[in-house]
Amino acid sequence: MNLKVIAFDADDTLWVNEPYFQATEERFCSLLENFSPQHTISKELFKVEVDNLPLYGYGIKGYILSMIEAALSISEKNISVDVVETILQYGKDMLNQPIELLNEVEHVLSSLKDHYRLVVATKGDLLDQERKLKKSGLAHYFHHIEIMSDKKEDDYIKLIKHLDINPDEFMMIGNSLKSDVMPVINIGGHAVHVPYHTTWAHEHVETVLTHKNFKHVHKISEVLEFVKF
Repeated sequence: MNLKVIAFDADDTLWVNEPYFQATEERFCSLLENFSPQHTISKELFKVEVDNLPLYGYGIKGYILSMIEAALSISEKNISVDVVETILQYGKDMLNQPIELLNEVEHVLSSLKDHYRLVVATKGDLLDQERKLKKSGLAHYFHHIEIMSDKKEDDYIKLIKHLDINPDEFMMIGNSLKSDVMPVINIGGHAVHVPYHTTWAHEHVETVLTHKNFKHVHKISEVLEFVKF
């Protein structure tokens, strides 16, 4: 590998994220349990979320709007203003969660920063992701921050052109095969999958990936075993 840039996903790669969504979904299902069974509520919320991605993108703010829309659908527009206010508070609670770094993340960044340009490449709401990065205390490790509306091949090509490198000089590290690995491999870059114990259903893919530019690790510190210093 002739790497120049190593990029990191943020949510559930650098810090905890998905468990907050799952905890909020449980609260949401309990809030509406008089209208429908919890598994039905969860299924409807997921459908609304995915349908709204082209409009709202990824992140907590779009999730709040999707919860309100799902609540109106599930209740046949019979929810009270108090329920809407409760859902809004759920969202604010998520936005105010502390940032919990994942194990060994700072050690890895510290080890790499003098040898490579480090980049954050993550989906989500711009303001929220900037807030999380600032609260994380990790911002000083990164040469560039890219908040992406999506993570498809064209999005990575745009990022690589901005960084003025070739695809084979770029490595992406993240917890999602769908978003962090497959698009990068397809354009000729390198990718490392660091699985997290819980992943949003929309990011699941059923595939066994084998490629010379792909590596699977059990923890992020294993990356240090195969990059050059």
